[in-house]
Amino acid sequence: MAETIETDLCVIGAGSGGLSVAAGASQMGARVVLIEKGKMGGDCLNTGCVPSKSLIAAAHAADTMRRSDVFGVNGHAPEVRFQAVHDHVHGVIAAIAPNDSVERFEGLGVRVIKAEARFTGPTELVAGDARVRAKRIVVATGSRAAAPPIPGLADVPYLTNETIFDLTERPEHLVIIGGGPIGCEMAQAHRRLGARVTVLDLGKILPKDDPEAVAVVRDRLTREGVAIREGIKIERIEAGNEGPAVVLRDGDTETRVGGSHLLVAAGRKPNVEGLNLETAGIEYGPRGITVDARLRTSNKKVFAVGDVAGGFQFTHMAAYHAGIVIRNTVFRLPAKVDYSAVPWVTYTDPELAQVGLNEGAARDKHGEAVRVLTWPFAENDRAQTERATEGRIKVIVGRRGKVLGATVVGRHAGEIIGTWALAVSAGLKIKSVANMIVPYPTLGEVSKRAAGSYYTDTLFGPRTRKIVSWLQRLP
Repeated sequence: MAETIETDLCVIGAGSGGLSVAAGASQMGARVVLIEKGKMGGDCLNTGCVPSKSLIAAAHAADTMRRSDVFGVNGHAPEVRFQAVHDHVHGVIAAIAPNDSVERFEGLGVRVIKAEARFTGPTELVAGDARVRAKRIVVATGSRAAAPPIPGLADVPYLTNETIFDLTERPEHLVIIGGGPIGCEMAQAHRRLGARVTVLDLGKILPKDDPEAVAVVRDRLTREGVAIREGIKIERIEAGNEGPAVVLRDGDTETRVGGSHLLVAAGRKPNVEGLNLETAGIEYGPRGITVDARLRTSNKKVFAVGDVAGGFQFTHMAAYHAGIVIRNTVFRLPAKVDYSAVPWVTYTDPELAQVGLNEGAARDKHGEAVRVLTWPFAENDRAQTERATEGRIKVIVGRRGKVLGATVVGRHAGEIIGTWALAVSAGLKIKSVANMIVPYPTLGEVSKRAAGSYYTDTLFGPRTRKIVSWLQRLP
């Protein structure tokens, strides 16, 4: 006979969002059941953020060795042992895994069930041999790589983010469909580790980012030997002698791009299959489960967080969603999401980071009131010492000096963007950043320099010169 569990909160999915909800709610005194059919830690730990950044770190080490002669150190082509790179990536996953383990969450008081969950009613579901009845339920099942409708794709072997980190031999030629963050990050990393790489995109690479910042990344990738083909039309995919071949069409002309490996990085698909959402009265579509500003589904007893809720597909957004849901479910407070200050980072070299409105969106919304402040990394002393002068910061300012957004492309842009995420989320004015004291020499000075430029025309203009001249006549 199946066990029946009565609980305050049931969480489906042990990825970033689900784990955050379960840990927070349990430690605050709620009875929590956590259900996961796959690996604890979800996509972020096992096939996403952690392995990709670990691979990027290995690629950075190879590139540092390759170009270290600029510092007077014996630079030379590195010997890349791809099996060892694989072991490094999975070693990092193993080091972090205990934080997301069944044992840790059971130690926090969470009942963990390793099985597939399926709704049997508005607030009831089954998982394995257990029947769970919960006052509130949170769906945090995440997303997976989508397979675009390209003829022939299903007939050839191809990689996604779920399989590429299992490679123990370096690809001879990696062909990537999709020039978004995953595609660009993997392109540069594999190129630096010695593979030939071609990126194919129907539009422009990194289409959601500031075009001027994207141009800096594109130039760097091209100079490092990544072949980027934008605005192409994929006719079909065929099996070649050495691996999959992508057939492109330009008018009446067909060209073939053949590689040893094919990586598909062309979007994500929410994980909703098998949940039996209809039985619980939960509406969903191609982008995921429909939620309101409180992250409630059409069944007000059920919430959805992270990728499965559509919108921004970032680990930090899943964690943010978790906080909103805990306030709603545990404390019964009507907390709502606010997406006005969502930062994101593409971990190429140079990195590209964004928060708030970019220049185009700001001008569409605020028109003539927008001012754009920039500062190049080449004018930053720390960037000069590290020979990392590519890139710039661009800050978008509205009426009365309010910070509307910022784009940073350059070394450690992901760290620099935090200052501007705070400025946007707190509704700060540009003077707050201009007046802060920043240690020298740091890359963070680009933020202060850009903010300070807001006052340049006024501070060094004719009116100021007249005032200073008059003051200097005083005894």
